[in-house]
Amino acid sequence: MKQLLLYSLIIFGLLACENKTTQSTIDYESPKDSISENVKRDFAIVIHGGAGTILKKNMTDEREKAYRETLEEAIRTGYDILKNGGSSLDAVTKTINVMENSPLFNAGKGAVFTHEGKNELDASIMDGKTLNAGASAGTTNVKNPIDLARAVMDNSPHVMLSGEGAEEFASEQGLEIVDPSYFFTQSRFDALQRIIESEKTQLDHNDKHTSLEPDLKRFKYGTVGCAALDKNGNLAAGTSTGGMTNKRWGRIGDAPIIGAGTYANNATCAISSTGWGEYFIRSMVAHDISALMEYKGMSLKDAAHTVIHEKVAGLGGDGGIVGVDKDGNIAMEFNTEGMYRASMDDQGKLVIEIYKDEN
Repeated sequence: MKQLLLYSLIIFGLLACENKTTQSTIDYESPKDSISENVKRDFAIVIHGGAGTILKKNMTDEREKAYRETLEEAIRTGYDILKNGGSSLDAVTKTINVMENSPLFNAGKGAVFTHEGKNELDASIMDGKTLNAGASAGTTNVKNPIDLARAVMDNSPHVMLSGEGAEEFASEQGLEIVDPSYFFTQSRFDALQRIIESEKTQLDHNDKHTSLEPDLKRFKYGTVGCAALDKNGNLAAGTSTGGMTNKRWGRIGDAPIIGAGTYANNATCAISSTGWGEYFIRSMVAHDISALMEYKGMSLKDAAHTVIHEKVAGLGGDGGIVGVDKDGNIAMEFNTEGMYRASMDDQGKLVIEIYKDEN
């Protein structure tokens, strides 16, 4: 009887130990799985090439292929810099250079024309670590405006330079200066002529509509931009543009305005905007996204959605943003029919999209 009782106690003890071991294993695996769903990325990069009425039916296969190839070339340029331990500022600058050098985008080589038939370029860049920033506006002979914005940030006591003064500074800094004819592209010039002809037609049929009252909704606009997180946890963002076709009177949009077109703060995120600049300035889009994250604890995704789809759209504006937060989460938010965009993370996952419903 005693032996039977002893055997029973031993078996009960073994079962209890097995159950405890099993329960311990379950408790261990559960938090591990939870952590894997919220991995902090070592680095990440995201770009845009402008937002607007970009429809598949209006795009030839050849042109779409060209856009996708240039977007990939641009983002891989920045990705390689980040992967090799380079700074987010360098990644942003060099990535934007690729798009500025392409006639496909409204920045640098592909900049649109003003009403007077000139190309006036704007750009900005911001360092999320120091909150230092640089910008240039209305330049006509600086090949890569993002390089000028970077030089203003790094080598001057100022944040923004404009016009001839900015061009003089660029020359002193040894940046590449080109003849303004460098920026000429036939397609952009033809677009200007169509708008001017349309204005004349409207003027002939409506005495109340004058050439001094431009209908901005009909003008094409767009920018290129980049936001990046490097291995040191530093964020940066930059934006470069030719502005709006047929713009007048030295018009400047949101692209060179820190807080509107560009913003970066290591505490929250890095943002680059594209769209109807007047509304992005009024809404201070890039900073507002950061502020919602900092003050209300919103995620990058939710903050970007609120600003683009509720605030900007509520005012009557359209466009979008790309951004990355301090943990490497990426957002590509827009309220138009399309936005040229691409992203890569530290795992090398490449995403290139153009249209609204593209996945």
